[in-house]
Order: sequence, then structure tokens, then C-alpha cells
Amino acid sequence: MRPRPPQLSLLLDAAAPDAAARWRDGVSVDYLGGKLTLRLDTACRDALLDGSTLHLPLPPAATPRQIQDGAEAWLRRQAGRVIGAELIMASRRAGRAVPAYALSFASRTSWTQVDDKGGLRFHWRLIEQPEPVIGQVVRRALAELPPVVAEADLFAFAA
Repeated sequence: MRPRPPQLSLLLDAAAPDAAARWRDGVSVDYLGGKLTLRLDTACRDALLDGSTLHLPLPPAATPRQIQDGAEAWLRRQAGRVIGAELIMASRRAGRAVPAYALSFASRTSWTQVDDKGGLRFHWRLIEQPEPVIGQVVRRALAELPPVVAEADLFAFAA
């Protein structure tokens, strides 16, 4: 049996009636192709990754929504960091400037989109995929951008 496509999983998981109840101490979340265990920990001031455990600075009585918000906020920050680093490396290899990029939070979207201004939008849940997959998605998105026209070439034609 083939696994569900990641985007279908996002849609089905979000529609599940127990979506809020699954956010509790000890739950596992996807991260870079593996799993992280969430732990509520009032001893830390900020979310802290320790091996495969993500310590969230929340009390034991935190609501599922607080846990979800804390975990997703940390995952989104990591998505921005990892995707940004991949984009910088891919841009350097391609010999072009790093395009503007942002994270997308839409529930029904692909991993990447090219915006009207030539920038890129990456779905933040891409952070759930293994790093080689993230790198491949970033390189493909970069390849979808229009080619860069060097300014020196424009001046050569004007003369």
C-alpha cells in the first residue's frame, strides 16, 4: 500500500474531528523526515530541541490549542531557517541572486508557488519532509523562476 501524498494528509488530518485533542504532552510530530516528541516543560523559557524531544515552555495544564500553537510556531521558525539556507545554497550554485521568499500557511496549496513579483512561497509544513526532499523542492522552485537578465547585457544593446 502506497503512503498518502503529504498534501492529502494535511487536508485529511485537519478535517479530523479529534484534530485538537491530538495535541498533548508526549505526542509525536513530523520533523525533517523523522518524529519529535513534544514535552511540556515549565523549566525552559523558549522551545528547546533536545535530540528527538521538543520541550515547549508550557504548564502541564496547557490546552491542546496552546500546545499546537507552541509546536507549530517552533516548526515554522525552523521551516524558515532550513528553507532559507537551502535557497541560499541553491541560488549560489545556480549563479543567481537569492530571490525573495516567504512561508505559506494556506491549507490547500502545493509545496511552492511563484508570486507575481518573482519571489517564492514555500508551504511551512515542508519542514516535515527529509532535508533531501526540501532541497529538491527548493531547487525545482528556483528553476521555475524566469531567467535573470544581466544589466550589462541591456546596456550593450542600448549602445
